[in-house]
Amino acid sequence: MPSLTPELARDFAEIALDNVVREYPNKLDHVLRSDADLASPRALHPAFYGSYDWHSCVHMHWLLVHVRRLHPDVPQRAAIDALLARHLSRSNIAAECAYLARPGAQSFERPYGWAWLMKLAHELALSGDVLAHELAENLAPLTDAFAQRYLAFLPKVQYPVRHGVHSNTAFGVMFALDYARHAQHADLESLCVGKVREWFGADRDAAVAHEPSGADFLSPALVEADLVRRVLPKGEFAAWLSDWLPELAAGRPSNLLAPVAVSDRSDPQIVHLDGLNLSRAWSLASIAGGVAAADLRHHVLRHAAAAHLAAGMTGLASDDYLGAHWLASFAALALSA
Repeated sequence: MPSLTPELARDFAEIALDNVVREYPNKLDHVLRSDADLASPRALHPAFYGSYDWHSCVHMHWLLVHVRRLHPDVPQRAAIDALLARHLSRSNIAAECAYLARPGAQSFERPYGWAWLMKLAHELALSGDVLAHELAENLAPLTDAFAQRYLAFLPKVQYPVRHGVHSNTAFGVMFALDYARHAQHADLESLCVGKVREWFGADRDAAVAHEPSGADFLSPALVEADLVRRVLPKGEFAAWLSDWLPELAAGRPSNLLAPVAVSDRSDPQIVHLDGLNLSRAWSLASIAGGVAAADLRHHVLRHAAAAHLAAGMTGLASDDYLGAHWLASFAALALSA
C-alpha cells in the first residue's frame, strides 16, 4: 500500500484549503422552526460552513490537520495554520455549540458528523505542537458536547443501522472509540465497546450478496469488521472474521473484493462509489492488520485493498465538486492504513 507522499500532501492541502471556504453550493442539515431560523451557512456555522455540507467541512479540516502532522513542511503550511486558527477560534466553536443546543438540533449530523468531529479532535491531539494544542482546547467544548451526545444516545440504540451511507452505525462509533481511547475517556470507551459486542459480537455470514448498493460510500460488511477488530482480541477477532466472511481465504465473495465502477461523477449519489473504493481500501487494509501475516486472508485483504486504492484514486482526477468536496479525505484514510 502506498502512503501519503509529499506530492499528495500538497495536492490534498490545496483541495481542502479551497473547499472549506467555499460556501456555495451548500446542503444544510437545518431544521426550520420559523422564518427567524433562515440564515446563510456561514452565519449558522462560522467554523464549518464550506465544503458543501457540515460533515464534509469537518473532515476537510481533519485532512488539513492530518497533512500538517505527517508533512510539517508542506508548502501550504502557513496557509493551513492561518485558516485553522481562524476557523477553529474560541468564538466560532462557541457558535457551533450554540447551534447544537438549539431546539430541533438533537439529531444534527448524527452519527456521521459526530464521528468526524471526534476524528478531528483525535487528529489535533496526535499532532502535539503548540498550535494544535491551542486548537484542541478551542474545539474541546464542541468535542465534549458530542461526547455527551454519544453517552446519551448509544444506550437507546437497540438495532444498528447497516446501510453503506451516512447513517451507518459502525462508522458512527468507530472514530468515537478511537478518540475515547486516546483521550482516556473511560465512560465513552466502555459504552462503545459494550455496544459493539452487543450489536455485532454474534454476527455471522455477512449479507454481502447485495453489496454494493448504488449510493454506498461504505461497505456495511467491511466497516463492521473494522470496528469489531478494534474491540476483540486478535485471536477472537480472527475467529469472528471466519464466521462473518467464511470464504475470505479463498478470495470470495468477489463482489466485495473487486473495485466498483463509477458511471457518472457529476451525479451526487453515483459519485459515492468513488468513496466506496477508497473506504473499502481503508477497511480492507485495516482488517488485514487484525489477522496474522501468515493467515491466507491477510494476503487476500491486502491485495484487494491495493486494487481498491488504485481505483479510488482515479476518482480524484475528476474536478467535479460533487466528489471533490470530500473524496480527498477518504483517500487520506486509505493511505493511512
